[in-house]
Amino acid sequence: MMNRTESAKPVALITGAGRGIGRATAIAFAQEGYDVSLTARTQAQLEATAGECQAAGAKALVLPGDVSDPVSVSRVVGATLDQLGRIDVLVNNAAAFKVAPVAETSIDDWDHMIAVNLRGVFLYTKAVLPHMKARGSGCILNMASMAGKKWYLNQGAYCASKYAVVGLSKVLAAELQHDGIRVTAICPGGVDTELVRAQRHDVDFSDYMRPETIAQVCVFLARLPADAAIDELMVRRWLASPF
Repeated sequence: MMNRTESAKPVALITGAGRGIGRATAIAFAQEGYDVSLTARTQAQLEATAGECQAAGAKALVLPGDVSDPVSVSRVVGATLDQLGRIDVLVNNAAAFKVAPVAETSIDDWDHMIAVNLRGVFLYTKAVLPHMKARGSGCILNMASMAGKKWYLNQGAYCASKYAVVGLSKVLAAELQHDGIRVTAICPGGVDTELVRAQRHDVDFSDYMRPETIAQVCVFLARLPADAAIDELMVRRWLASPF
């Protein structure tokens, strides 16, 4: 049964929407004609993103929360369905990243990266699936990384979490194929974000991709015709070596 407050537009729920790829993705979906539900830990950043989305003509919900907390996830998904009535696209984008050799990675840092990068994907996917299955359609975009395809020095915990996201995405694609739900693991190479800049002081970001580039990839995948699916999409920097 349709919710009486259901948005007339498709709805995208984006995690980690306060900055970087998540912010750019939310704005791109708003510009594409979606209403958006925005979650991250920082209220002020979410409100700034929401302002940009509203300027593009979208309804934009601001729902701060923790992607690793099932109570928070349930609250965000519930509020989105209560206020917009539908979730057509879930973008699991929230991420934690810290550079350190495995031998010097603290248990707390390991647990935090696994909790945000992997547990968060599991929790949000599990929370939206009853709704998407009932509708018989949906698109789940899991922001993995090239760190989920090959190893990088001093990124053991991050690589472990992103390899797991790629594997989880492929299982989900198979499990949900007959429910009309598409699942894609997006594996970008270097993207110039605040998250990466805070850890990679050794990097020249001049040839890194912009968050807006990956945002356009997300919109493309969500708009893919129903007779096709892309299970995994790798996006490299133009000057990086081809795969």
